Amino acid sequence: MHSSQLRGGRTVPLVAFLLLLAGAAFGDAPKGYYRSPAIHGDTVVFTAEGDLWRIGVAGGVAQRLTTHPGEEIRAAISPDGTTIAFNASYEGPEEVYTMPLAGGLPQRRTWQGGADLVRGWTPEGEILISTGSYSGLPNRELIALALDGKIRRIPLAQADQCAYDKAGGTLFFTRLPLQGSATKRYKGGSVQQLWRFAPNAQEAESLTEDFPGASRDPMWFDGRLYFASDRDGTMNLWSMRPDGKALKQLTKHSGWDVLSPSIGGGRIVYQLGADLHLFDLRSGKDSTLDIRIASDLDQLREKWEDKPFDYLSAAEVSPDGDRIALTARGRIFVAPTGVGRFIEVARKSDVRYRDAQFLPDGKSLLALSDESGEVEYWKLPADGIGQPEQLSDDGEILRQEGTVSPDGKWLAHTDKNHRLYLLNLETKQNKLLRQTSNGFGDGYEDLAFSPDSRWLAYVEPAENTFYQIRLYEIETGKVVDLTSDRYNSFDPAWSPDGDWIYFFSDRELSTTVPSPWGPRQPEPFFAKTDRLYIVALQKGQRSPFQPDDELEPQDDEKEKKGGEDKEEKKDEDEKKVRVEIDLDGLQSRIEQTPVPPGDYGNLELTAKTLYWLSVDRVNQNKRALMSFSIGNEPDAKPETVAEDIRDFRLSRDAKKLMLRREKKISVYAADKPLPKDPKELAKADVKLANWKFAVDPREELRQMFVDAWRLERDYFYDPAMHGVRWKSMRDKYEPLVARVTDRAELSDLIAQLVGELSALHIFVRGGDHRETPDKVEPAKLGALLARDEAAGGYRVEHIYRHDPDLPDQAAPLAKPSVAVAEGAVLLAIDGQATLDQPDIGMLLRDKAGQQVRLRVRAPGGEEREVIVEPISARQEADLRYEEWEYTRRLEVDRLSDGQIGYVHLRAMGA
Repeated sequence: MHSSQLRGGRTVPLVAFLLLLAGAAFGDAPKGYYRSPAIHGDTVVFTAEGDLWRIGVAGGVAQRLTTHPGEEIRAAISPDGTTIAFNASYEGPEEVYTMPLAGGLPQRRTWQGGADLVRGWTPEGEILISTGSYSGLPNRELIALALDGKIRRIPLAQADQCAYDKAGGTLFFTRLPLQGSATKRYKGGSVQQLWRFAPNAQEAESLTEDFPGASRDPMWFDGRLYFASDRDGTMNLWSMRPDGKALKQLTKHSGWDVLSPSIGGGRIVYQLGADLHLFDLRSGKDSTLDIRIASDLDQLREKWEDKPFDYLSAAEVSPDGDRIALTARGRIFVAPTGVGRFIEVARKSDVRYRDAQFLPDGKSLLALSDESGEVEYWKLPADGIGQPEQLSDDGEILRQEGTVSPDGKWLAHTDKNHRLYLLNLETKQNKLLRQTSNGFGDGYEDLAFSPDSRWLAYVEPAENTFYQIRLYEIETGKVVDLTSDRYNSFDPAWSPDGDWIYFFSDRELSTTVPSPWGPRQPEPFFAKTDRLYIVALQKGQRSPFQPDDELEPQDDEKEKKGGEDKEEKKDEDEKKVRVEIDLDGLQSRIEQTPVPPGDYGNLELTAKTLYWLSVDRVNQNKRALMSFSIGNEPDAKPETVAEDIRDFRLSRDAKKLMLRREKKISVYAADKPLPKDPKELAKADVKLANWKFAVDPREELRQMFVDAWRLERDYFYDPAMHGVRWKSMRDKYEPLVARVTDRAELSDLIAQLVGELSALHIFVRGGDHRETPDKVEPAKLGALLARDEAAGGYRVEHIYRHDPDLPDQAAPLAKPSVAVAEGAVLLAIDGQATLDQPDIGMLLRDKAGQQVRLRVRAPGGEEREVIVEPISARQEADLRYEEWEYTRRLEVDRLSDGQIGYVHLRAMGA
């Protein structure tokens, strides 16, 4: 045997030397975050980095089986150990695929549009699939899909997770799927419990109704049923006899749930935290699989965000309009409106910035940052040179809206607990001004300082939850009601001279429903309720909208007087404004302006012009920027400045107007109409075509986890967090973030974290996921089809029925121009025989809404050609539901002999 010389003159066999090297390499390979395992014999398949991997039960370095950008999940290994069934999104929707366990080309098995989930295999080698593609209700059913394409429906109205007794043919299953909320120790109406369905039985039999919590993930081995249950407060492995008796607890984990268990050869593999555990049923030994992944961790590599507008959360204009501050993906950027340097401001690891805005000096920015561990206000250099400075330090919950006074001394801001603060930006002293428990929104809104920075106007919910405008005098702490609580009033805006406050209020209550009578008995619907009002802060002031009269100079006299005073105007403009408010009779001085009613918001103004957003009540994303000249022209009307905008801002000097559209930001001169020439209009666009920036996914994953923990703390309805020590939960789960490699794994970890609260309606969704480059949607014919080799095609077993009074709901095959009958056979699609493909869905891919030519054999034997337009999978699901609704109405009518009406509400929302 060859040998190798080691230090000190000793020798070891070459094989041993290579093993030492392999051990070193194994130790250097990174640990991943492991989910959704499956086991057969000595082989374990699991998901990490969104791909499938294979490893032996002894652990080691795993072998990657798939590399597609889409996620592969829910692996199940066939009884003969040769094939993996799994879910993947190779062409857009999540479907069922198979591939050899040794590796190879995946083969698509379903074309349902994301409704099918792999649940295992039958003893005969069929894939067990939980599907929502048959029921009219949002129920899941089980089908057995043979590899030759034949489908066998299992006669259970509700079934999801499942396992077969290989000898007796009994099916063990959960009626309901895992309810979508991340809720541990759930005991509600959607709890998963185990049932048994024996061959030739008329009804299924419940096995776990003795326990109100979850019993799920059924697995069969050697005469006993194994499953996961949280009977001791933590999801652990249990077993029982087939009749539900002789219950036995196998694992006794505390605080870490057993997830996604899979059985094979007398061993159960399952996820615990970010690891995979192996439980030996014969010895009772539970061990952690030491798995490493030989991977380049590509999803953690620095990437460039080239679509920053998709993540733009705030845009603000500088005091003189020469720059804009952009907050996108937790980062801050400053862009020139003309020529200049594009700046990224203060990028820091694991820090998320929010709502950047310019301070009045234009040299600094104000932003919210979580650098300290809480969301606090920070000051940052607008030129990107220098270090950020923390301004507030008493945060204990999410801070929200903030507005800086014109003199730059004060910051008024609010928080999630409906508190209003005033922060002295010089001394950094933060003073609590007000706190309210009224209303359902953010508490205090629409903060606006007077021109002299001595008064703060804000909107506060009154005891009756209506919003009223109040004034706070900073020097004295005096609070004054500007409006009553009888109507909602909002968006206070001070005139530049400090003489007036403008605001909107919903006092135009004219219903668009002309009468309460009629077959639908409509309730009143109020649209265009908002009016613009003005209030004089001193008695005796004449509204700028009041028409001329004999006691006031006419327009030509005003113009003459204006010319005489032209020399003095500069001095007057430079005089410092001091706002004086005569509180006596303040509310009685409110006047209505000539602006017609509408649905309005975001009021701002210059000395000459009012600007606001007009919002479509039905489609609130449809907004138009409106303007109205301040004056008493008799025929003055609001003008539309720009359509389809997201937001707008006036610069502090009131000379520039920033418009934010979906993918564009522009800055124009205020008090002037926008250019009509498209070329001139485009000159105002801020040059952002080259805006892109580097993103470190590792930093973002860490920050997002902490943000999720903090936001759950701040928004949870119970301040005591259901008795959970929330800081301890962060300490428990945060170390696992280092093993997270993609957004799906982070979601899994966050779900484990928030699940500790044992509360409903906590959902973990969304985020950046790798997506397939192919987006091919399946199409449907609105019918239940069955492959029939003997008949030479697909037999139409059922066409979904519709209300004949609603012909637009008719299934494609039920259209009068098509009129395919049940029992007909679909022979060809666009000239291709339907049996030439494993599934008819292959011939309908990407055909929704397009004309398709069918060759059909009627039940009587005659053949003909028809043109049909298939629909999407989502539309077919609606058809199934509508059929259920329609047939229930007919059944009620039949059983009551037409004496009982039928009303159906499809969902809680519209």
